[in-house]
Amino acid sequence: MPDNQSFSYIIVGAGSAGCALAARLSENPENTVCLLEAGPKDRNPWIHVPIGYAKLFKNKKLNWMYQTKSDDGWVQRSIVAPRGKVLGGSSSINGMIYIRGQKQDYDVWRQLGNKGWSYDDILPYFKKAEIQERGEDQYHGVSGDLHVSDHRDVHPFANAYVDAAVDEGFPRNNDFNGETQEGFGPFQWTQFKGRRWSTARAYLEKSKRRPNLTIITDALASRIIFDGKKAVGISYSKKGKQFTVNAKNEVLLSLGAFNSPQLLQLSGVGNPELLNKYNIQVVHELNGVGENLQDHINAPIMYQLNRPFTANDVFHKTSVRVAAGLDYIFNRKGLLHMGVAYAGGFFKTNNSLETPDIQSLVLMFSSTDPGGAPHKYPGVTVVCTLLRPESRGYVKITSNDPTMPPEIAPNYLSVERDRLKLLESIKIIRGIFKNKKLAEYVVEEKYPGGTLNTDEELLDYIKQYCRTSYHPVGTCKMGSDDMAVVDDELRVHGIESLRVVDASIMPNLVSGNTNAPTIMIAEKAADMILGQKGDK
Repeated sequence: MPDNQSFSYIIVGAGSAGCALAARLSENPENTVCLLEAGPKDRNPWIHVPIGYAKLFKNKKLNWMYQTKSDDGWVQRSIVAPRGKVLGGSSSINGMIYIRGQKQDYDVWRQLGNKGWSYDDILPYFKKAEIQERGEDQYHGVSGDLHVSDHRDVHPFANAYVDAAVDEGFPRNNDFNGETQEGFGPFQWTQFKGRRWSTARAYLEKSKRRPNLTIITDALASRIIFDGKKAVGISYSKKGKQFTVNAKNEVLLSLGAFNSPQLLQLSGVGNPELLNKYNIQVVHELNGVGENLQDHINAPIMYQLNRPFTANDVFHKTSVRVAAGLDYIFNRKGLLHMGVAYAGGFFKTNNSLETPDIQSLVLMFSSTDPGGAPHKYPGVTVVCTLLRPESRGYVKITSNDPTMPPEIAPNYLSVERDRLKLLESIKIIRGIFKNKKLAEYVVEEKYPGGTLNTDEELLDYIKQYCRTSYHPVGTCKMGSDDMAVVDDELRVHGIESLRVVDASIMPNLVSGNTNAPTIMIAEKAADMILGQKGDK
């Protein structure tokens, strides 16, 4: 890669948004596109075997392996916050669950003044991205790039969990991305024929052969280059050397909710007090950069089962591991093709609510160490995820050195209402597990354990064991208020030729997993960018 080469567009970050954006912008051969990724190519075989996300959780070559601030919020302990550092970004290491959120999430974005971001506005982009295995209807598309698939087999415990919830009065729902989200049922995964379908596979596999698309891996962006208040390029390092790429039209940041604000701050865009602290020249004062951090926090409930059909058994029992491996090799089925959860549900902690405020997922493994060895007994975990937390945090640089991780302070559960919702969700899940359809499988509740029953005991358990669901957003939020970073066309306020296109632009967290919404954001951004240039 020669130094000082020029492109129409430079995209920084080849994750869920960056890959989609690169593919769409390079469809027109007149556009030259450069895609920079700090991590390597997606050649590790565990990326493509679905259960491999467990192998990648602590892989420093493919994962930024961030940690939250240790004295942060009510939780007062550091929590692991992995992010993908590889082509495909977090879509190459995530649990592959395909969830869009609720209609009301996007209508609220529009009510906040963001024109073009209501549910009716963004639904066509979800459909445009999708290859829905079940076929096309008013909510789903079949002509996109992202495969969305049902399980290739079923798990008896996942089915029993859904049946038990329905027995307890919750609705059955076979499509959480259809007319309504509420209810219990199966999740769909971003897979194709039992293999992970990351955005690198979905969007780059075809487009990387285009002569007008240049992909540079192992390239760490160090700063945005400005001419006054116009973004004109990116400085990056590769193999110990510094390089520059120049943008004729625009620079597009798709580094995610931690790294997009980090690069803006390193480049002189942000809170002047923070920038001056690290001797960074202020290009533009924008106090919202890095603020408004939101994430899904969850409370895990773990059960010991009486049958060796969980991932715990694959890990610890040779016979189960061999059988699972053969089933996957020959059939692309079984626990090795598993996304993070076969089934789950969305429910309300209070019947006065308009929409569900908790997502439950039944995971076919259990461990008190996320990413660590599972328990030696057959185990499952039901995580109760708080969908719309009120707690807010921040991301701030800790140095002017781009290799230094930022300070990540989500402020988890600092708002009491967040804590009480998780507390109530544990009680609701315990009620479901009393149903006879689960009794034939369950030996006992291991965590929190049957001896912890008072609100104080359960809140203490949440404080000690709560986890992130790995859905950080909001740190470059879209809007027009004093703390907004981008406008409703994702252009950075006060800066020319610079946009942010990733989950950091969400003004409020969506009610569910964030991978599909992030891809939608990129699809919509591509149309806005190309339409603006008249070359759509």
